[in-house]
Amino acid sequence: MQIEDGRVATFHYTLTDDDGTVIDSSSGGQPMAYLHGAQNIVPGLERQLAGLESGAKLIVDVTPEEGYGAHNGVDPQAVPRSEFPRDADLKVGMGFRAQGSDGNEMVLFISDIRGSRVFVDTNHPLAGKTLHFDVEIMEVRESSEGERAHGHPHGPGGHHH
Repeated sequence: MQIEDGRVATFHYTLTDDDGTVIDSSSGGQPMAYLHGAQNIVPGLERQLAGLESGAKLIVDVTPEEGYGAHNGVDPQAVPRSEFPRDADLKVGMGFRAQGSDGNEMVLFISDIRGSRVFVDTNHPLAGKTLHFDVEIMEVRESSEGERAHGHPHGPGGHHH
């Protein structure tokens, strides 16, 4: 069965940067599952996985434009630590939703933590970077009606939000 819109694909991957440094990997853990065509993964990777079958192995290079976008040039802003929940375990790279001054929701990422100041950035930590994926397709299956309705695969045993 080939990967195509509406099917669930499961794959192992190792993601590296231009220097070969490992950024993330599913090696030694659970493979990643996604619903093809539902924008669950970066567009450049999804596009290059289309048509593959179980057992396929490939190296995929994803440009910033097809990954997390170009860096928008906006510098990180300092926010007092006191603006976050007291028990929040803040870490560099962590993403969260916030409401902008215009009332619209936005996604911010923690780029640095210095004492009582947390620096937040509108750029994803991988914005502006070419992503290098080493991928092995483990399984391709039909999605369920519920998975298609929710726009993502469900884990073993059903729906877990």
